[in-house]
Amino acid sequence: MLSRLAAAAMLLVLTACGEGVGSVSGGDPVEAPELGACRVLTPEDVAQPDNATETVDCADDHTAETFTVGTFPQKLAQGADVKDPDLGAYIYKTCTEKFQAFLGGDESTVMRSLLSWAWFRPTEDAWDQGARWYRCDVIGGTEQSEELRTLPKTAKGLLGGRPDDKWMTCANGEAVSGSEKVPCTEPHNWRAVTTIKVGREEDPYPGDELVEARTRDFCSDSVGAWMNYPVDYEFGYTYFREAEWKAGNRRSICWAATDK
Repeated sequence: MLSRLAAAAMLLVLTACGEGVGSVSGGDPVEAPELGACRVLTPEDVAQPDNATETVDCADDHTAETFTVGTFPQKLAQGADVKDPDLGAYIYKTCTEKFQAFLGGDESTVMRSLLSWAWFRPTEDAWDQGARWYRCDVIGGTEQSEELRTLPKTAKGLLGGRPDDKWMTCANGEAVSGSEKVPCTEPHNWRAVTTIKVGREEDPYPGDELVEARTRDFCSDSVGAWMNYPVDYEFGYTYFREAEWKAGNRRSICWAATDK
């Protein structure tokens, strides 16, 4: 089953932020949420499949902003259970593409940022009443975050050009694995500097060992180039397994050992 948050790893222009659909009687909203609405969500909220948190003014503190709202295609939703994994697969592809376009960064920048997205669907009762909408929110954090960061009034275009280091991912620890992920404005000794492709879209999953080997070899070259080919340097890497491959991810993240 796909993660509730899409790591970043991966077109809509938002209207002005404003009030959206909040809690309704019974907590089962049937009508679609409002595009551009902001909310104060927690990691516990985004771990849930549905959400009816009240909206807030986007000028106030918030940790989530709805960047796309849509309706599941009839051929996909007709006769389907609200928990059907095919719905999740559809959302992953749809919202990953729109997430990148909304933030304004390329695929590599978005994957290396501290921003992620979560999606929500109707409750089972609302689905039974005919609700077929989905909602995708940009959030100030990732799956591993203990709390979500406050977002600006709108996150639209936040990763365009040269993004502010406070939104980019660094790590503090002896190795990338198991280290604390922090904004690059905070003390760190690792920085996520590039991403590399380890396969084509049409390729079947080649297996964990081959993906790791490709990642290690490609990241060695990529980090060396980023550091202007020093004689000695350290690098790390993050690669993803079959579930993420099936969801469409073909990239790994490369890390440089640096406090810059």
